[in-house]
Amino acid sequence: MSRPARLVLLGSPVAHSLSPTFQNAALASAGLPLRYEAIDVAPSALGAVLGELAREGAAGNVTVPHKEAAFEHCSTRTEVADRVGAVNTFWTEDGALHGDNTDVAGFQRAVRALVGGPMPSRIAMIGAGGAAAAVCAAAEQGSASEVRIAARTMARAEALAARFPRVVGVYPAVDAALEDAALVVNATPLGLRADDAFPVAIERLPADVPVLDLVYGPDETQWVVAARAAGHPAADGLRMLVEQGALSFERWFGFAPDREAMARAIASCTGRRL
Repeated sequence: MSRPARLVLLGSPVAHSLSPTFQNAALASAGLPLRYEAIDVAPSALGAVLGELAREGAAGNVTVPHKEAAFEHCSTRTEVADRVGAVNTFWTEDGALHGDNTDVAGFQRAVRALVGGPMPSRIAMIGAGGAAAAVCAAAEQGSASEVRIAARTMARAEALAARFPRVVGVYPAVDAALEDAALVVNATPLGLRADDAFPVAIERLPADVPVLDLVYGPDETQWVVAARAAGHPAADGLRMLVEQGALSFERWFGFAPDREAMARAIASCTGRRL
């Protein structure tokens, strides 16, 4: 695989993303003469933009709402991307796009950092949206015996259960999904805005259960802050973001990025330490 001629992040909206902050720090540390740029792309324009990027020999990441659509535009995909049905990392070979999904391993690493060990055996997941399939695939690869999905849209939850029948169960009642859970994951967009309702009321969480919110921003979500104040180990999606980005970097260049440089860039930008 040749070195990318250009590195981009495609999404909409995308201006808020912290990915350019830590990816450009990693590129500078490695002495690579590239800049990682965020490009806001409307869904209707994604195919044309990806086609032009392929002609340029570009590589990059794809975020909301384009991951499933990008999957369809890749000539070949890794096994994990096929399992998830979405691509968040792409590169070009001989003018063709190739796709991977590093969200799965990124989630696994974020869980390990939070709980201090392997994937917990019972995961209660709120929501069945775009990030949920990566969580299911991560659980399938790991030691989780069940991902209990409580979602507003039952059809999406049932579709995930059909795709991951060994690990996924659908729970119409949130409290039933939470019972004896060893990890609670928010896979909904709740928390992106400061006035959002909590995915689950803090008092309904099992005692001391770790909480992982896949939403991230410059500050921790209010749900994470409240959960930690109530005695729960808790983290938002920032570590998962950085971990998946580090794996993408390794895919593009064949070596691991300088994670300390990435962490320093995040700390400088947000005041937060991983």
